[in-house]
Amino acid sequence: MIEILDAPLPASFQDGGRPGYRHLGVPLSGALDAGWLAIANALAGNPPATVALEIRLRGPRLRATQPVTLALAGEFSARIEDVAGQSRAAGNWRSLALAENEILDCGFLKSGIGYLAVRGGFDLPAVLGSRSTYARAGFGGIEGRAIKAGDSLKVGAGAPPMLLRLPQAPRVADGPLRVIAGPQRDYFSDAAWATFLDAEFRVSREADRMGLRLDGPRLTHTRSSDIISDAVTPGAIQVPGDGRPIVLLADCQTVGGYPKIATVIAADLPRLGHALPGQTLRFVEVGLAQALAARREAAAILAECIASMVPERAGFDLDALYAANLIDGVIDAQH
Repeated sequence: MIEILDAPLPASFQDGGRPGYRHLGVPLSGALDAGWLAIANALAGNPPATVALEIRLRGPRLRATQPVTLALAGEFSARIEDVAGQSRAAGNWRSLALAENEILDCGFLKSGIGYLAVRGGFDLPAVLGSRSTYARAGFGGIEGRAIKAGDSLKVGAGAPPMLLRLPQAPRVADGPLRVIAGPQRDYFSDAAWATFLDAEFRVSREADRMGLRLDGPRLTHTRSSDIISDAVTPGAIQVPGDGRPIVLLADCQTVGGYPKIATVIAADLPRLGHALPGQTLRFVEVGLAQALAARREAAAILAECIASMVPERAGFDLDALYAANLIDGVIDAQH
């Protein structure tokens, strides 16, 4: 078992999502960054889409009631506290072994989102083939909600694997987000399209797993700002009547009635999951062939990253040595 001692900000369980149910009005959900989820699971010795805890901004504080192997994928300021109250740093992009009653404080995140995976995964019921939390409908994960203090989480069985680490941490790409013109591109003038591609937009405070509303120049419609509702998917960029674009993410609805000016390509979708309020975004148009090539390239980079994992080096834990205060004075050898 793992006990949640404190959960300052919402964190939810996510896996590969639940595809195949959009015709029933059920969103995809799943990890905002499937690549980093796969890395966390590889470090923990799990299949890539195994359910893990998706954390944003500030992670939970938890206690292992029995030895457990876990992994952190993301830029955490995490620390481990042993039963004697001594604290040591918990490295990122590597496997971690928690002894019985040791406490992991995930700390703050510098990477937008991060993932905590445990060996064998979290023992949660599957809903429509997935353990992903979809909070708006209240299913998946733990009762369809974010974790909270007092939760006790069962973890899957499995012998602890060799502890692994990534020699080089992945980074979130920068530069303009690549888009394909949307199905309602004709609802916008050429001038509005040029503004969309040339201007800089800022992520507003209206940002969650469903989507990001952007602030910037207003995009005007040449036709109605409403359409007969049709299918929407993660990455679609809707523009309602106020002209402020909304980029849809993993928990987005399955249909929508606003014109879609463009769609962010699959290879760049994880970057949107890391975007925080106040961050600026730009867009550049690409064709379908470029989008498919970018997706293949992203898959190859992820495979190469996972293949580069190496066994954790044995050596001294300097934080633990310093915390133990082994040196309490200096001796002058001349006296």
